[in-house]
Amino acid sequence: MSSEARPPLLAVLDYGIGNLRSAQKGLQKAGADAQLTADLDLIAAADAVVLPGVGAFGRCMEELHSTGLASVAIEAADSGRPFLGICVGMQLMCAGSEESPGMPGLGIFDVPVELLPPGLKRPQMQWNPVTATGPSVLLDGLDGDWFYFVHSYAVAPNPDIVGVCDYGGPVSAVIERGNVMATQFHPEKSGAAGLRLLQNFVAHVASSVPEGAA
Repeated sequence: MSSEARPPLLAVLDYGIGNLRSAQKGLQKAGADAQLTADLDLIAAADAVVLPGVGAFGRCMEELHSTGLASVAIEAADSGRPFLGICVGMQLMCAGSEESPGMPGLGIFDVPVELLPPGLKRPQMQWNPVTATGPSVLLDGLDGDWFYFVHSYAVAPNPDIVGVCDYGGPVSAVIERGNVMATQFHPEKSGAAGLRLLQNFVAHVASSVPEGAA
């Protein structure tokens, strides 16, 4: 972007769950015009869409549906604009979760979310280094850096995983496919490494905005 270009507009979906504002603030610190919103016009006009999430999978999906934002999230991911899921937001993007049997996810990634293996302390509530397993927008310059995790469930192994942590074996930490990407950890709570990851996403969004866009 030129020095006079506007910061990219990011719509952080506001469906009334947990502290969604922390993700908004992290993205603002990373240089984006991040707006916590349920306004359909603003979401449609945004350069990128972000889906954070905390708490139980089923409750989050219920709130996404009750606010009308489930279909909006799917449309945004299908639109080709950059789309980022954070923590439970990553799980919501999947087909469903063992945490909430019978509750379909958004299906953006056609894989299940599974309970962490037996014998491990659940939730994983700690800092853990993330190893890049393939080319990654989010992990550019961050292979081996530490991020903050709080979760008992994780996305099942699949070809779109580009980063893992070690918690009784490899656990999916970052997933990317084209314009859609997600992290199991909380980048907004992960210090300098988390800020760098969010800056990577914001830079990717900025590079995706058509030349001359207002």
